[in-house]
Amino acid sequence: MNMGQLCSRVVATAMEHESVARGAERMADFDVGCLVVLDRDMHPVGMVTDRDIALRIIGRKLNPDETTLGDLMSTPVRSLREETDVPHALEAMERHGIRRLVVTSNGNGLAGLVSLDDIQEHLAQASAAAGRVLERQTRHAMALR
Repeated sequence: MNMGQLCSRVVATAMEHESVARGAERMADFDVGCLVVLDRDMHPVGMVTDRDIALRIIGRKLNPDETTLGDLMSTPVRSLREETDVPHALEAMERHGIRRLVVTSNGNGLAGLVSLDDIQEHLAQASAAAGRVLERQTRHAMALR
């Protein structure tokens, strides 16, 4: 399975010049915990999470109407190509200490977003399927005795 197959294709985005307050509204509207921040060419340039807003804006008593997402976003954006497999995605998450990666298509355009939770769910389903195969084989072997 690669990131193009695993990622969420519906991604909440915002422009770097938008206010943090507007970004927080968009997160609430989409019921998500992060925004991918895009530049004028619609390429991903950063990411803002609900935790960023809580710690960097609210915690420092900054004005969310006057602070832009570009001022707040984590950069550089960590991304992988659609063709990237699960082990390489996990390696990138571990190396950078992050839980989400932007998935890009040809030309580095935004294709989706993959989270550690997405990968864990995929691995749990694959493990359960392998367990069912082993159980079936064991029952079959026992029936042949």
